[in-house]
Amino acid sequence: IINSQSSGINAEYGHPAKAVMAGGFAGGLEIMCTFPTEYVKTQLQLDSRAVTPRYAGIGDCIQKTFKSHGFFGFYRGLSSLLYGSIPKASVRFMGYEALRNRMVDKDGKLTQVNTVLCGLGAGVMEAIVIVCPMETVKVKFIHDQNQAVPKYKGFFHGVREIVKQEGIRGTYQGLTATVLKQGSNQAIRFFVFNNLKSHFQGGDNTVEIGMARTFLCGGIAGAASVFGNTPLDVVKTRMQGLDRHLYRNTFHCAQMVLKHDGIKGFYKGTVPRLGRVVFDVAFVFMIYEKTMQVLDYVWKTD
Repeated sequence: IINSQSSGINAEYGHPAKAVMAGGFAGGLEIMCTFPTEYVKTQLQLDSRAVTPRYAGIGDCIQKTFKSHGFFGFYRGLSSLLYGSIPKASVRFMGYEALRNRMVDKDGKLTQVNTVLCGLGAGVMEAIVIVCPMETVKVKFIHDQNQAVPKYKGFFHGVREIVKQEGIRGTYQGLTATVLKQGSNQAIRFFVFNNLKSHFQGGDNTVEIGMARTFLCGGIAGAASVFGNTPLDVVKTRMQGLDRHLYRNTFHCAQMVLKHDGIKGFYKGTVPRLGRVVFDVAFVFMIYEKTMQVLDYVWKTD
């Protein structure tokens, strides 16, 4: 799609409507494959602040979850993410394509800075429209499972209870942290992916690099984003949990993490998150790119 040159990045026009379709398709497939690692990551982050932690580590969390709830215990809260994953990816790629189409210069090139800004804008869009309410419900579902008497019976029941008790604001807890996380996520991912792809294309953006290389570019981009913003992910998770009332705001939450857990506290759940995100981003970029190719073939647009 893009290719880096000394004066900027060559950018082909990407139709936003096609991006909605390709992004949604890729997002739906991805979440079905990666949710168990997301579940384990969230459990470990929430468990880190318990008076008596339940889990000794990743392996212990997996073992106890399977023993208590079986295989499908790893999919508790999936519905909230599944309902949101398709529109999330759709908004992300549509936002990126729309911004990129507007920010290319007269020669059709996108500067490195503008590449970052397009990714940042796409991340902010998905955070506000989809990710924050979706993630809030997901975290509340998973946290609720740890209670002696779970109160949420399912996705729609949980949403009704949250809105009934806390209003619409109850689904927008941790908005600042979510915007920071998603914005930085996509800025890093699109920047790294596009530049790696350009490297493999060797200066010709018409060259197809193949699914394996596309997957590799996406995986490296995903890993870069994990190491770049896991601290924001930790703060976001705590701000969206059932103990949200313990924190005045995002900054106060970060202060409490540092005070009680030190720097290491900001990297809770890094390993399971890394495993999920690397595959997640690699898979989504690969499916998105191939789906866009198919759409470009069957649907001709100017």
